[in-house]
Amino acid sequence: MVSITDIIRPEISSLAAYHVPDAAGLLKLDAMENPYLLPAEMQQALAQHLAQVALNRYPVPSYFSLKQLIADKLGVPADREIVLGNGSDELIAMISVACAKPGAKVLAPVPGFVMYAMSAKFAGLEFIGVPLQADLTLDTAAMLAAIRTHRPAITYLAYPNNPTGTLYDADDIVAIAHAVGDSGVVVVDEAYQPFAPSSFMPRLAEFDNLVVMRTVSKLGLAGIRLGYMAGNNALMHEFEKVRPPYNINVLTQGAAEFVLQRVEVLDAQAAELRAQRSQLAMALSALPGVQVFPSAANFLLIRVANAEQVFAKLLDHKILVKNVGKMHSLLENCLRITVSTQEENALFMAALAASLTSK
Repeated sequence: MVSITDIIRPEISSLAAYHVPDAAGLLKLDAMENPYLLPAEMQQALAQHLAQVALNRYPVPSYFSLKQLIADKLGVPADREIVLGNGSDELIAMISVACAKPGAKVLAPVPGFVMYAMSAKFAGLEFIGVPLQADLTLDTAAMLAAIRTHRPAITYLAYPNNPTGTLYDADDIVAIAHAVGDSGVVVVDEAYQPFAPSSFMPRLAEFDNLVVMRTVSKLGLAGIRLGYMAGNNALMHEFEKVRPPYNINVLTQGAAEFVLQRVEVLDAQAAELRAQRSQLAMALSALPGVQVFPSAANFLLIRVANAEQVFAKLLDHKILVKNVGKMHSLLENCLRITVSTQEENALFMAALAASLTSK
């Protein structure tokens, strides 16, 4: 019989697999997806476009046309190299592998995106988590102290942060980038950029050690799994070496190129979600016993008494949100809710109000 302990690294055996709950029959507000479909005529044109894709051929490995569209439509500076990934997750894995020297460390605020720590472990890197402050803002002094102590090879800063929605102060990110200096790379993860008021993408030229990473998932294309990053061209050249060949399939490439030429449709959807976020935050704040944290993303983090019970009652109402209370002590009794359409937000609010008052 195969001995798992003799074959699998112990730090992998100790992990739990990334869990995605079954959402069949539920109003799905747990995964920060754009709830809007493409317009019907655009869907039909996309179908015709994809029907012409040569499924019998490998992708063109340079992905030149797709990268050009990303630069033109999504604001990557023209002089910066772009590296593509199968979502942000693969980009994080690529950075981890490329930087996995013996003894190298990864640093990030916590709570944050779980894949920073998981990918570090996968690559044999030590992960250092620096707790946020009680109000879920960045503890800059603690971050700077940790940088001096640990000299991390990789420092992640989600801008805005998941699962809190916090948009860190730009000056604090600059201070961290300067503190890391030439000894490491600072990755500003802008997965939620369509919903935030600012970006570091236009500032790439200011920092040799800065990488800005994004995804089209939150913009409305989660199903095609496309992430991209840009930064110092020398760094991008090294990260490109560990990118799996043909990692972006021809259907993803074809869909992305088609939609990015009409990106104004997705931009309008993001604008509507930003408006809905403000309305939902106001409605939640009006409920007794609900604390709403500021968010620059397409979700809201709230704290309620007995969040486990509220989560279960929401499920009884066929509504799935994310119970993040066990992720970190700072998130005790917290739920994360994806901002959705006006109609779905209303259904959620009615179910939440009932869940808070029922015994």
